[in-house]
Amino acid sequence: MQEHEVDLWTTKLFNQYLASPLDSLLTAIGHPAADPAHPWENWITMEILVVLIIMVLFAILRSRLSYDKPGKLQITLEAIYDFVAAQASEGIGHGSGKFVPFLGTLFIFILFMNMIGIIPGFESPTMTPAVPAGLAVSVFLYYNVMGFKSHGVGRYLAHFAGPVWWMAPIMIPIELISHLARPLSLTIRLFANMFAGEKVTMTFLGLTYILAPAIFMGLHVFVGFLQAFIFMLLTLIYVGSAVAHEH
Repeated sequence: MQEHEVDLWTTKLFNQYLASPLDSLLTAIGHPAADPAHPWENWITMEILVVLIIMVLFAILRSRLSYDKPGKLQITLEAIYDFVAAQASEGIGHGSGKFVPFLGTLFIFILFMNMIGIIPGFESPTMTPAVPAGLAVSVFLYYNVMGFKSHGVGRYLAHFAGPVWWMAPIMIPIELISHLARPLSLTIRLFANMFAGEKVTMTFLGLTYILAPAIFMGLHVFVGFLQAFIFMLLTLIYVGSAVAHEH
């Protein structure tokens, strides 16, 4: 687990006012906190904060939706939707529209978590392994559920055996290892890139406050966008392969 030398101000507030509810929840599920007085960690409070920010933004957008005179926020989010929809149409094909809400939500959520670390006093929750791991597990469950819904249990499981029956002893272990490795791959890719980007940015911020930090913060923004897109794109590929009907 990533080390945190100092709790963020958000974490201090949560530990001050909401330590007891989280302690009770952790105890109820059989995983009591190591320090009952400080059960909240930075990555948890940052993830909650990102969710609240997104909810507020969409609430503002909902109250200002306009067909004739769309605002900048509406134009930006419509552009994101169109981009995700175009990627889904290209990667999944017919019927891709029903997957766009999940893919778009995933992209926006990861993007906001990656970007919040640029703001002084905050950090990117995606630089903690637990967050990418949770996202990766949700993707794994989602594309397999979509595969079962698209093909039925029997036909979906049958594709693990390969195109001909006599290849099943070879194909089944390969397919199982391949699918089980996907959450690990998604987790490591997102965590490692965001952790490295955050450390590089903070190192140069500590050395100088003029030109170098701006350059590396710009690089951090680029990496944040790129990693959100790659995570979404890989999810799209997994969904596409799960729901594809071979002819």
